[in-house]
Amino acid sequence: MNPAIDTILTAETPEGIAISIRPAGFAVRATAFLIDAAIRLVFLMICATALAAGGKFGGGLLLISLFVLNWLYPVIFELSAAAATPGKRILGLVVLMANGLPITPAGCLIRNLLRVVDALPAFYAFGIASMLLRNDSRRIGDLAGGTVVAYRDDLQPAGSLAAAEPIAPPPALSRRQQIAILAFGFRVARLTPQRAEEIAELASAALQDTPARLSLTARLVGVARWLHGDRAGHTGAVHTGAVPTGAVHTGSAAP
Repeated sequence: MNPAIDTILTAETPEGIAISIRPAGFAVRATAFLIDAAIRLVFLMICATALAAGGKFGGGLLLISLFVLNWLYPVIFELSAAAATPGKRILGLVVLMANGLPITPAGCLIRNLLRVVDALPAFYAFGIASMLLRNDSRRIGDLAGGTVVAYRDDLQPAGSLAAAEPIAPPPALSRRQQIAILAFGFRVARLTPQRAEEIAELASAALQDTPARLSLTARLVGVARWLHGDRAGHTGAVHTGAVPTGAVHTGSAAP
């Protein structure tokens, strides 16, 4: 289960932003599956004990519980903010689309419905073979749904984060908005100043409380550095230290 043996992939979002993804290998995914199976078994045993005295009605409820645990358990958790079942969360994994974007309801449903195919002919043989034969360790359900299981902490835009003074973002940014702003900070060095400003203008709603004397590009990169963990020089909710307007250039990201 050494994560170093997993392959780093670079996915390109529809906006043309490259994101580095480290897919989880078979061993760690199998461990997550066993953890989830144990959790479901415990809940099933609790339900069986509680419904034992219910006769046929209790038996019907038990069958419904079995269906929910087998089919809706992964769907509900993967469509949550964590985008992972408890077993995956314990091991630091997340399910996302193969292009690096958050998982969609369609992708989630397809990948879980295709577990039936992955399980053939027995003991998930097809799914295991697919994961072992592919560098990205995707099973058949992942291929059909366009999804991948990756390490959460290693999901980040590829390349270097542009340099700017960090600026605190609005508190209401969604996870998808945060990823998009981070991706912009990594990509901006490859854009012309005019194009960067056009793209930054699309995110102007997230820059309402940032220093107006700076260009939109500089402010958006400042927010990206804050989200990346760089708080050096920040003294308040919105830092107003000197940053030349439009001063955005490539540099190393903060550790």
